[in-house]
Amino acid sequence: MRETGKLDYIEMPAPNSSLDSVKAFYANAFSWTFTDYGPSYSAFSEGVDGGFDGSPSGGVQKPLLVLYSSELEETMQRVTDAGGLIVRPIFSFPGGRRFHFTDPAGNELAVWSDR
Repeated sequence: MRETGKLDYIEMPAPNSSLDSVKAFYANAFSWTFTDYGPSYSAFSEGVDGGFDGSPSGGVQKPLLVLYSSELEETMQRVTDAGGLIVRPIFSFPGGRRFHFTDPAGNELAVWSDR
């Protein structure tokens, strides 16, 4: 069961190498398995769910920690009230909706919801 505010997903970039070579590395080194979502995204579930973003532009540039929320708008307001800076307002993606923010130390995180 997903809980609001808990680490739920990690997204890692794979733009400088082919997605196939990154998948092969983790499959060979750690026996990971993958589910492909189009030509530039592949998900994994290995202790924590996550995926590699092979988008040539617009994808993540460094690992992105993703938290879950059952009430996305409420969580975005709480992040703002706590001093976080919204860097990508709520947007839709194939699995639901999410927003990105930076914390006071400058770390970028995202919050997603399937609702």
